[in-house]
Amino acid sequence: MSDTTRRDFLERLATGTGIGVGLGIAGCSQRDQQAPVNASSAGQPGRKRLRAAFSNAGLQSSWCALGKTTAELWGQLLDIEIEWFDGEFDPEKQRNKIDAIVHKQWDFCCFQAVQIDSLAAPVKKLKQRGVPVISMDTLLVDMDKMRDTGVWCEVTPNHVDMAEKSVGYLMEKIGGKGKVIHIGGLSAHSGAQGRKQGFENIVKKFSDVKVVGGEVRWCDWKKEKARNTFESLLEQEKEPIAGAFFHSDDMALAAAPAIKGTIHKDMKIVAVDGQKEGLEAVQNGVLAATTVNPVCRIHRTSLIIGQFIARNGEKVDTVPMEVITPGPLVSLDHPNDLAAMFYLADPTHCLV
Repeated sequence: MSDTTRRDFLERLATGTGIGVGLGIAGCSQRDQQAPVNASSAGQPGRKRLRAAFSNAGLQSSWCALGKTTAELWGQLLDIEIEWFDGEFDPEKQRNKIDAIVHKQWDFCCFQAVQIDSLAAPVKKLKQRGVPVISMDTLLVDMDKMRDTGVWCEVTPNHVDMAEKSVGYLMEKIGGKGKVIHIGGLSAHSGAQGRKQGFENIVKKFSDVKVVGGEVRWCDWKKEKARNTFESLLEQEKEPIAGAFFHSDDMALAAAPAIKGTIHKDMKIVAVDGQKEGLEAVQNGVLAATTVNPVCRIHRTSLIIGQFIARNGEKVDTVPMEVITPGPLVSLDHPNDLAAMFYLADPTHCLV
């Protein structure tokens, strides 16, 4: 992208909504001009090219894969070199990868921990070296330990609210009665804990709703485990199950084919994530609804905050501890919302 094209893009960006970066970039340009010009940068003259380390839970998830695409797309637009470290849905593997890079030169880091506290030690080392760390989607450590550990900001959706939206819609569609299945992510994942809480907040209002097996079944975000668990729960019930809530679209779509040709074929299935595969499933009637967990917005906002901290020389006490990224419920009841989400979540745009 040429300098002129990039400037034009950022000027247009300043007039948009839900992005909030154009005016801020213009606001810090005078300071950037005082920094040494990086000869290898393809960006605006006088703007230093930054380096950032990113890691999220596991790229085998479509949600996480889109997060990587988002960071790389917006990194290119904002003159930030992104180096990626796949969490592989394994806290030990993710920890080892981050341990191995704490000594390198970074302007900032953005991490989604597979498990709360698993990255606390390397983040403390980054703090000692003066490298800002931003937490994405889930807590790296408990909120009251963030700043002491070295986490400047948590960019996250409201996981409880997302679950409440999906499960509330499910209750509406099943008439507030019947049996439902609850398939969870990873029990040590703060986002999954929030989704469990949201499910329980809604279900407790309906005395005629019973959870099959009595509680959430944790499946560690793994599609095969979710499918096998779901099939086992279906087989043990002799009467039709009314509905199911999954903590991710990926797990829901892996399990949904199991209801075909069974007494459960009319089951209503809802989930959380709302990216391309989930949106297509809503459009095709496989899912009754999904609530958007705005992966693009989370990764993009984390990137943008990080570059502001680095370019402006901002202090930790001027940065908010938490930034909430909202996402809507998407169903066939509101086709315009569905169409909008398809556009915004497209990998060529990476906006929501």
